[in-house]
Formats: sequence, C-alpha cells, structure tokens
Amino acid sequence: MATLGQLKRLAESTLGSGNLSVAVRLPEGELFEEWLAVNTVDFFNHLNILYGTLTEFCTARECPVMCAGPRFEYHWQDSSSTKYRRSTRLSAPDYIECLLNWAQRQIDDEQLFPVDAQAPFPPVFVDRVKAMLRRLFRIYAHIYNHHFAQMCALRLEVHLNTSYRHFFLFVHEYKLMDPREMIPLAEINDAILEEHKRLTSSR
Repeated sequence: MATLGQLKRLAESTLGSGNLSVAVRLPEGELFEEWLAVNTVDFFNHLNILYGTLTEFCTARECPVMCAGPRFEYHWQDSSSTKYRRSTRLSAPDYIECLLNWAQRQIDDEQLFPVDAQAPFPPVFVDRVKAMLRRLFRIYAHIYNHHFAQMCALRLEVHLNTSYRHFFLFVHEYKLMDPREMIPLAEINDAILEEHKRLTSSR
C-alpha cells in the first residue's frame, strides 16, 4: 500500500500542474532526451504508487491473465531473462511485477539514463523509452478495465485520471506510441483530446 505521504506528493505533483496540455511541452532550451527521461521516470513512479494501492485486489486468483478487457491480452517477454525469453502468459500481478522490475532496471542503467549532466544519451535511448512507455500503458489499461471501481472506493480516481491524462498527452504530443497500442483506452483518449482541443482553442 502507498503511504499517505506518497499519495500527498503524487496529488501535489499531478493535480497542481494546471493545464497539462501546456505542461507536456518541451521547455525552451531543454534537451528533448532529458525531458523524455524526466517524464518517463515520473510516469513510472506514479504508476508504482497507484498500482501499489491495488495489490490486495489484483491477485492471481482475481486477475489470472494480464489483460485490458476481453479483447486485449498481454504476454511477458524479456530477451535479457532466461526465464522469459519466449512470450509467456502470466497473471496480472506477476506480469506487472516483471514489468515494473524491468522498467526499474532500465532507469537504473546509467548508460541508458545518464546521471552525469555532461554524459550523452545513447542513440538507442528514444526507442528504449518508447518500449517502456508502451508497456507502462498496459498497467493503466489494466487498472481502468479491471480495477476502476476499487480506485473509486479508495477515492484515488482523481489521482489515476490526472496521472493518465498527463501520460497520454505526453505520448500524443511526441508521437511516442502507435495509436493502435492505445485502443484499450480509446474512449478515455478521445475525451482527453476533446478537452485538449477546447483548452487550446480558448486561449
């Protein structure tokens, strides 16, 4: 379970960001790779906290398959792992644990996410981050399709909605995901884009 302090920080960092369609824009003078790195780490941290509130509900018994509704099932594969070199069907909690551990290893890899401000990002950086974002999306899709009522019961739906809205506007702004990958949340995505158009046209 996430602590109250973690959730408070999450609320402050997402709900206090105002117009997120503006917040996703690359600040003047900022290196795109650096902006991409900072936001990717933020999305990962937010999802880690949000999903952490659901671990008693998202169990192998309740969610025996990692999916986003009946039409979308996800299998885990990790070429760096001897256990999951082939696409493997897992329960949702096992899949998400593999995914979060895998993403944490990417973030901790200083060759991929340089700590030294003077160190260059590797040529594969953007492609590797796209793969991370594509997989992180699947956690959002699973939560919305299978645990949204529980998020509401925990009074965390505002945090979830704001976190996902930020994520979606960011990947949409920079074309970081194939729209076909985001079909499980198409209705939510359309609503976010409608709001985005309304906000930008009213300026």
